[in-house]
Amino acid sequence: MADLSNIFGGPWSPPPEKVLASPEQQLIDAMVSLGLEPPDQIRMDGKIHRFKSGTKGSGNHGDKPGWYLIFGDGIPAGRFGCWRMGIEQTFRADVGRKLSDSEEMTFVRRLTEAKTLRDAEIQRKHEVAADTVEKIWVGGGLASPDHPYLQRKGIKPHGSRITGDGRLMVPLYGTDGVLSSIQYIDGDGNKLYHPGGQTGGKYLMIGTMDEPGVLYLAEGFATAATIHETTNRPCVVAYSASNLVPVTGILRDTYGVQQSIVIVADNDASGVGQRYAEQSCAKFGAEMILPPIQGDANDYVKDGHDLLALLNPPIEGWLVPIDEFCSKPAPISWLVKRWVQSNALVMVHGPSGGGKTFVVLDWCLRMASSVPDWCGNKVKSGNVVYLAGEGHHGLRGRVAAWKQHHNVTSAMNMWLSKDGCDLNTAAGYLKVVQQIRTLPNTPQIIVVDTLHRFLSGDENSAQDAKTMLDSCNNLMNEFDCSVILVHHTGVSEEAQHRARGSSAWRGALDIEISVVPSTDTTPMKLVQRKSKDAEMAEPVFLSLQSVAITDWTDEDDQPVTSAVVIPSAAPVRDKKDSKTEGFRKMFENAWFDSGAEVINDQPYLSRSALKEKLAKDGNADRTIRNMINPSYTDKLIGYLMQSGMIQASEHGWIMVNELETNALLLRKNS
Repeated sequence: MADLSNIFGGPWSPPPEKVLASPEQQLIDAMVSLGLEPPDQIRMDGKIHRFKSGTKGSGNHGDKPGWYLIFGDGIPAGRFGCWRMGIEQTFRADVGRKLSDSEEMTFVRRLTEAKTLRDAEIQRKHEVAADTVEKIWVGGGLASPDHPYLQRKGIKPHGSRITGDGRLMVPLYGTDGVLSSIQYIDGDGNKLYHPGGQTGGKYLMIGTMDEPGVLYLAEGFATAATIHETTNRPCVVAYSASNLVPVTGILRDTYGVQQSIVIVADNDASGVGQRYAEQSCAKFGAEMILPPIQGDANDYVKDGHDLLALLNPPIEGWLVPIDEFCSKPAPISWLVKRWVQSNALVMVHGPSGGGKTFVVLDWCLRMASSVPDWCGNKVKSGNVVYLAGEGHHGLRGRVAAWKQHHNVTSAMNMWLSKDGCDLNTAAGYLKVVQQIRTLPNTPQIIVVDTLHRFLSGDENSAQDAKTMLDSCNNLMNEFDCSVILVHHTGVSEEAQHRARGSSAWRGALDIEISVVPSTDTTPMKLVQRKSKDAEMAEPVFLSLQSVAITDWTDEDDQPVTSAVVIPSAAPVRDKKDSKTEGFRKMFENAWFDSGAEVINDQPYLSRSALKEKLAKDGNADRTIRNMINPSYTDKLIGYLMQSGMIQASEHGWIMVNELETNALLLRKNS
C-alpha cells in the first residue's frame, strides 16, 4: 500500500465523529438560549406541555407560561415558547446530516400541525379563562382608595376591584365589551395576568368619549389613571408596550382618522416603550409625548412635575396678521446655493447610468468635508446621512476617488447605510430613525438613493407614493433637515425629462432636478424642472473625470479607477440656435392659436391643437406625425423636449423654460 504520509504532511487519521446531544437536550439548550428555565422532563409526543419557564411571575398560583409541542418520531420537530415573554420558536433536532427533500417536507408539515394545535389550545384557554375571570370579577368587591397600591400611586380606584386575598383587579376588554382577562396587582406593584386570558389587542378606557377632544393612550393602569385625573380626558390602558400598536389601530378604526390620539409613552431605560409608541404613531397617525425624565407619567407627577403642562403645552398663534407676516424678510437658507434648499424635499432624476448619483454624492461629500464651493455656488458645511440601497462596491471607489481628487484627508461628517429598507413602512422608518439617533450630530441632509430601493409598493400608485412622502416629511420634521430622493426617469423617450411613476412625486417636491446624460458632443447637463420658493437656476454643465486611486489595484494588479464630477463648459452655440428659435415660434403660435391654455401657471398646448395648427399651415400628414413624435429629436416636439424647453403633460406639453413661460404669460395677460 502506498505511503500517503508525505502527501498529508504526516500520519493521517479521519476526523473525529461529531457527537450530537439527544433531541431532548437540544430542546433544553434552545430554551435556555432564549432565557427560559426548561422543565425537568421533556416529552416529545406531539402534545402541548406547559412549564413554569422561570420568568417573572411564573409559577405563582399554578401559572405555567412556558409551553412546547414536539413530534418525536422521525426527525424530532415542533415549536416552543413562553406566552409571558411573547416568545414562539420553531425547533428541529440536529441529526448530523443534511435532510432529504422528503424529510424537509415532513418538517414543514409538522410545524404547520404544531401551530394549528397551539392555536387551538390558545383559543380553548382563552374561552376557559373568559368564563373564569367573569366569575372572579363579579365576585370581587369594589376597590377602596385606601388600597396600598392606589395609595402609593396617588390615584383613584376607577372601578377596579379586590380579590379575596387583597390584590387589586383591573379588567381587560375587547372591542365587543366582553371581559377577556384580569390583571392582578398586589400592594407592592407586582402584576400578573389571569392564566390563559387573552391580552393582545385588549384594553381598558378610563373616562368616556362623551365630549370631543384628545384621547390619550398609556401602558399601565396607574399611568392612565394619572393622565385622566390630570386632564379630565379619557385615557386607554394598553397594559404593555407591545400592545400599544394593536390598541392604537383599534382606536383609530373605532373613532376615525379625525380623532386626535396621543400616546403618553413610558421613558424606560431600555427604550422599549418609546420604540413601540413611535411605531404606533408612524403606522396610525398618532402623536407621542415622552416624559423628559426616566419613568412614566405617574412617576413624573410623583416627582413634583407639572403633567398638565407637559401634555398641553402653550399653543403659539397659528393665525397671524398679514402685515406682521411680511414685516421682516425671510431669506431662503441653502445647503448648495440655488440647488439644494434647507428643510426641503428635493428629487434628482435621470436615466440609469446618467450620472445622477455622481452629482448628489459630489454635493454631499463637499458638505461633509467643508469644501465651500460647487460650480461657483456656495456650499454650507453639514452632516450627511446617505441611505444607499445598491452599488456599495462602486460607491467605495467613487468616495475614495473624490477624496483623492479634492485632497481631503480629514474625517468627514457623513454616514452610509449598509443596504436598503422599506422606508415607507413602520419597521423601515423606525430602523432609519433609530440609527440616526445614535449619531453624534443630527444630519442637515438625508439622501435616499435610489427611491425604488427604499419603497415598499408601486411607485406608480398615488397611495404608495403618499406613504413614502409622509415618511420623508417625518424625517424632515424629526431632524430639521432636507431629504434628497434619487430616482429614475421613465423608459420612453418622452419620459426622459420627468420622474418615473405617479404624478404625486412632483407635486410634493420643493425642488426637482433632471440629469441629462452626456453625449458624444455635449456634456452632462443639470436642469431644474421645479423650484417652489425661488427662481429656477440656470442649467449647469458637468463632466466625469477619471481618477486612478492611489494604492488600489484589482485582482490582476491593475490600477483601480473611478470618476469624479467636474464643471464643464456649456456646449458651443451653433446653427441649431436658429432651429430652436424656429421651433419655439411654431409652438408659441400654435399655443396662441388654440386659445393660450394655462395649467398650473404654465402654458399648455394639447396634441390635437398642435396637429390642427400644423395642418392649417399646410404640412402633410406624415410631416405632422414626425413633428409631434418625441423620439425624433431633430423635429419640433422632440427637439424642444431634448433642449428642456417643454415637457410632456396630460395629452400634450407644457412650457417649462422659465423665461419663455414668463414671456408667453405676459403677452397673454397684456
